[in-house]
Amino acid sequence: MSKIIVAFWSQSGNTEAMANAIGRGITAAGKEAEVLHIADVSMDDLKKADCFALGCPAMGAEVLEEGEMEPFVEEVEGFAAGKKIALFGSYGWGDGEWMRDWEERMKSAGATLVNGEGLIIHETPDEAGEAECESLGKQLASV
Repeated sequence: MSKIIVAFWSQSGNTEAMANAIGRGITAAGKEAEVLHIADVSMDDLKKADCFALGCPAMGAEVLEEGEMEPFVEEVEGFAAGKKIALFGSYGWGDGEWMRDWEERMKSAGATLVNGEGLIIHETPDEAGEAECESLGKQLASV
């Protein structure tokens, strides 16, 4: 059984809830999900992976969290070419600019985005939002 890493950074727990739902989707599709805070992710494992998911909420003026997530993403950009990546995150304001910027960065680094775009959910995922996350996990498991 192959493991798929779902790496996330979360402040309020909303993006973590999304990560857990994506993990459930991966498991439902017959693969093993490893849902981890980015501080616990092995870059070596990510480098070896064909696919993985990255999650971060919108912060400040619609940017990635700058203390931990931004340096993490910068490192991933260095080896993203040829990877299939699912992006996800929650937001409380704005229109998703942080996700569009992140999508462009990953595409420019040579990654293929699952669904061609990231999944964003306003605040805490409700039942429909959790179903979207689980669907994303199933799609990631099938790439």
